Amino acid sequence: MKRLLVACVLVCLNLAAQALEVTDDRGVVVRWNTPPQRIVSLLPSLTESLCELGQCHKLVAVDRYSNWPAQIATLPRVGGGLDPNIEAIVALKPDVVLLAHSSRAIARLESLGLKVVALEPKTHADVQRVLGKVAAVAGLDAAAAQTVWRHIDAAVSAAAQSLPPQARRTRVYFEVNRAPYAAGTSSFIGETLTRLGVANIVPAALGPFPKLNPEFVVRANPDLIMVGARNAEGLTARPGWHTVRAVRERRLCIFPNEASDVLVRPGPRMAEAARLMAQCLQEKAP
Repeated sequence: MKRLLVACVLVCLNLAAQALEVTDDRGVVVRWNTPPQRIVSLLPSLTESLCELGQCHKLVAVDRYSNWPAQIATLPRVGGGLDPNIEAIVALKPDVVLLAHSSRAIARLESLGLKVVALEPKTHADVQRVLGKVAAVAGLDAAAAQTVWRHIDAAVSAAAQSLPPQARRTRVYFEVNRAPYAAGTSSFIGETLTRLGVANIVPAALGPFPKLNPEFVVRANPDLIMVGARNAEGLTARPGWHTVRAVRERRLCIFPNEASDVLVRPGPRMAEAARLMAQCLQEKAP
């Protein structure tokens, strides 16, 4: 009887040691007895973060926009963050669903008994923090996330150091969507531009990704425009934009779709994003 009691105590202690909890961006504490082994990700940056931490094998499905790294190509697609296929997700019996804090699917998924962790990085500090949260969900210690972040941070610094002094005086407009929505100074894209030493024409006071009146860009008259190919059509033909220095002097970096995905996702590929921006500045800055 004594041996049985000791064995039970040891089992309980082992389970307690394995149990984990994560507080997501809603302030909700999510708990598991053992680290999740079946994960659905509904946000590309979270998919990429999990894989960069070496945990791609735990993914059982991703959203339609997740397209990196290559090993996720054969995974089931379960819609987008705004319109996920709830039935398909439930059928996969995930231990957790990773998605954006802004997703409207959270309440529905939780009502069906699924554990949800809502994370939405918007700044460099957020990316570092979210890496830690994703690592915790996967059952990794904090050191794994810190190692990934140090590599990102060092690579962004290296990209900045690669630029000649004259490039650092460039005034840049970065368009993320043709509405037009811009990357403001307070966004993760804006923070990368700041670390590269250039000036963002969109001030922090307007928010991270403000919708602009196109006349704002005309008045700001940037030296260089960065935009993805998906959103570049008709940009130079907007009223008054022919007078903008970047348009007049053909100082536009139009990034192909694959590079654009890298640039607009706040995750482990921010280092590559910094290199792409630095290359643009080296080639196009006045």
